[in-house]
Amino acid sequence: MFTFIDLFAGIGGIRIACERNKGKCVFSSEWDKFAQKTYQENFNELPNGDITAIEEKSIPSHDFLNAGFPCQPFSSIGKREGFEHKTQGTLFFEVTRILKHHETKMILLENVPGLITHDNGNTFKVIQDVLKNELGYTIFHKVINAADHGVPQVRKRVYIVGFLQDKYKKDIKFDWPKADKKDKYINEFLENHPSGYNISKHLQGSYLFKKDDGRPQLIDKDSKIKVKTLVSTYHKIQRLTGTFVRDGETGIRLLSENECKAVMGFPKDFKVPVSRTQMYRQFGNSVAVPVVEKIVHQILKTSKTYIKNN
Repeated sequence: MFTFIDLFAGIGGIRIACERNKGKCVFSSEWDKFAQKTYQENFNELPNGDITAIEEKSIPSHDFLNAGFPCQPFSSIGKREGFEHKTQGTLFFEVTRILKHHETKMILLENVPGLITHDNGNTFKVIQDVLKNELGYTIFHKVINAADHGVPQVRKRVYIVGFLQDKYKKDIKFDWPKADKKDKYINEFLENHPSGYNISKHLQGSYLFKKDDGRPQLIDKDSKIKVKTLVSTYHKIQRLTGTFVRDGETGIRLLSENECKAVMGFPKDFKVPVSRTQMYRQFGNSVAVPVVEKIVHQILKTSKTYIKNN
């Protein structure tokens, strides 16, 4: 068993992945009250609030830090040097101050692929520099598409894996999980006429199909495809980014709760005690659980292989 902390926890997607790898959560933090409600309903634990108001020394010691941290512009890069000057004022700093205090052995960070090119690549360079040179981690990063790992959704995210150099051998290598041999497609998970998800005929005519350009993406039981990335604003029914289902009283509907669970790889019994709008926001902001589960497995395997015998 290993211990981990769950930062910017959302509704606990990373926690599920860690617990499936026999991990024990010793601390969680999430500021959004609606996400807190869903988290508490499923894990019987109310996450701590705003991480910026929590002292690092009050957080329990742990083996593994996980964080799907928001990407903010780094306000103090310039010509300044040093750990705090480079990251102060960003939520990434909240992660690094905890790592610095606890000397956490293993880390997993998740973000959108745009993090790599943000500010002409400068943001990602600072992140790498701080983790490597200021904090002493050997790090690996990769953009992974969840569609290759057991979910019927195209969802690319960048993952950063780190091992504290003082705890591991110098020749440490990390193998990213291999893609699944068998694909999952959305038609396997579509429900028949779930109530409460219809899109009105008026909205269809005035907005969704105002142009004959093949948009939005429409699916049905014959659609052996992977849907577009589920975004936090899915409830706004955006024709360019949304995927909708040929079904229901009006002929077109949104993805149901169970279908959202399927495209994100959440278990069917995951509880959603919030409104439909909040539900879409929460799943759209979460992680594809099977991807993280496989990465965590590889991290633990690597840790066991390369840990120093001292």
